[in-house]
Amino acid sequence: MTIRKIGLLIGSLRAASYSRKVAQELIQMALPGLHLEIVEIGDLPLYNEDLEQSVPEPWHRFREAIRAKDGIIFVTPEYNRSVPGLLKNAIDVGSRPYGKSVWNRKPGAVVSVTPGGLGAFGANHHLRQSMVFLNVPMMQQPEAYLSNIAACFNHPQSEDRARLDKFLKGFLEAYAAWVTETAPKEA
Repeated sequence: MTIRKIGLLIGSLRAASYSRKVAQELIQMALPGLHLEIVEIGDLPLYNEDLEQSVPEPWHRFREAIRAKDGIIFVTPEYNRSVPGLLKNAIDVGSRPYGKSVWNRKPGAVVSVTPGGLGAFGANHHLRQSMVFLNVPMMQQPEAYLSNIAACFNHPQSEDRARLDKFLKGFLEAYAAWVTETAPKEA
């Protein structure tokens, strides 16, 4: 069985963020054939082309970590109807230098997370727009907008939590199929 290495990028720095909790749930639920691993992005210096002359170690580490992955799942909150600057910076760092993007053709998916009611719809779609430009085939279905997420973690025996677990399992099954279908074939 082929094991696909999948990077999880979390769009929040907060140690107890709901995005991080969802990412950890995905790791626990990983299906055979998928190895999910968080790729940390909190220490990446802001992208500045001048730094390409002497690439900062965190950029190098991040680029190599993403290059080694077979796919990417973004787990993010929404900030002002868009993605957090932290996540946008990681996308920019990985897309440079020009012609050497680490994102190219890696099957992607996004899970947007919010304690509110709209499921972080804006962040989800802004992220998809950036990834299309970077030639990342993004999984279309199921869309993952996780609303009212606090109830799922504050009441682990609730129906909300049971629905979350069922949804995440189905999401991972669909993503596993997406990776198999879209990952670059080895020559």
